[in-house]
Amino acid sequence: MLDKKQIGKYKAYLKDNLSKKRYNHSINVAGAALELARKYGADADKAYIAGLLHDCAKELDITKQLEIALTSPLDVSDIEKNATPLYHAIAGSELVKTEFGITDKEIIHAIRYHTVACGNMPKLSQIVYLADLISEDRDYKDVKKMRKYADQSLEKAMYEALKFSITDSVSKGNAIPECTLEAYNDFVRIMKNT
Repeated sequence: MLDKKQIGKYKAYLKDNLSKKRYNHSINVAGAALELARKYGADADKAYIAGLLHDCAKELDITKQLEIALTSPLDVSDIEKNATPLYHAIAGSELVKTEFGITDKEIIHAIRYHTVACGNMPKLSQIVYLADLISEDRDYKDVKKMRKYADQSLEKAMYEALKFSITDSVSKGNAIPECTLEAYNDFVRIMKNT
């Protein structure tokens, strides 16, 4: 059961360090992660916490995000080190340890990979990745389709989400981190075997 006092501390930190729009997004992602966790048999409390804190470093100064990412003991690829929009996930996974004392590896992993995904992606990480993509505040062209996939099957939703993300990145001329391609290939295999 979630510790309401601790959740209050997380929310207070987010209110103080994020814009109103980003704070609302964090609340929405936490709610979506909670629903997906209940639907697909993951730890609902961990899903809520990871969803709530997934963007905790999003509005830190970009040089601070990079500094944290470069000193992280986590595996950070050269592509990620050269892609400013990806810094916040790595920085956030470190920040939850230093700011809140969170040591749960599943929560840290879910925050770390909520933007790029990874091979052999644990269920909680899949849930936070999808929750970020389908949260109530999202309004991109295919969001209704993505929500439908997420309601039907976690694996199908991940396959479609990764396909969407990779296609979008390629259309913008961005490099694709190897971990994203590994995740995509995993879900291609899963979809071929179903």
